[in-house]
Amino acid sequence: MSTAPRRPSPAVYRRRRLAVLLAVLLVVGGGVALAVWQPWNGVGAAAPRTTTSASGSGVPTSPAASTPSASPSATADAAPTDPAETPAPAEPTEPEAAEITQCETRSLAVTAVTDKESYGSGELPQLSITLANTGADPCLIDVGTATQSFTITSGSDTWWRSTDCQSESGNQVVQLAAGQTVSSAAPLSWDRTRSSVDTCGGNRPGALPGYYNLTVTIGGVLSQPVQFRLR
Repeated sequence: MSTAPRRPSPAVYRRRRLAVLLAVLLVVGGGVALAVWQPWNGVGAAAPRTTTSASGSGVPTSPAASTPSASPSATADAAPTDPAETPAPAEPTEPEAAEITQCETRSLAVTAVTDKESYGSGELPQLSITLANTGADPCLIDVGTATQSFTITSGSDTWWRSTDCQSESGNQVVQLAAGQTVSSAAPLSWDRTRSSVDTCGGNRPGALPGYYNLTVTIGGVLSQPVQFRLR
């Protein structure tokens, strides 16, 4: 004879309902605890967050991929250079200038110059000097009136010297570059008379028509004679 199953007592039903209620409370309580306490937030904040691409494909896209950053080498190239750290370029040194010496006679060419080859009655010859440095180097020479002399001769007869009645004289040292030529600033006029140191303040005889020669000296260098004619 079979025995009918026993029905659980009301106390058993109460214990089962209590167990189910506790399980539900544990699940709900755990979810609340997770929602309030998220220990990964402090760590994950330092890592790049992922976003969904605009295409809606749902593929996470890293900000590093969407916005490329400058490479370290490019950043270094773009960084300005501190002027204080840049060494100043070395200044070129100029070679010492060679000492300029006195002109040698062999390096000088002196020329006597007249403004005309022939002069009519009453015309006064205008006399000048041309000086050239024919050497390869610059040199110094005194071209003052103290070193100049104009002489007019006719044959062996000396008719006139610029130094016979010269009242003032001076010195003037100049530098002549290699190959440079200079001339008198102003010509000296000959009054067509015979000169001497004894007749500077008196009447002097006049030069006769004919051929005359002019020679000049400057800095101790004598020129070749240049001929002209008085009519």
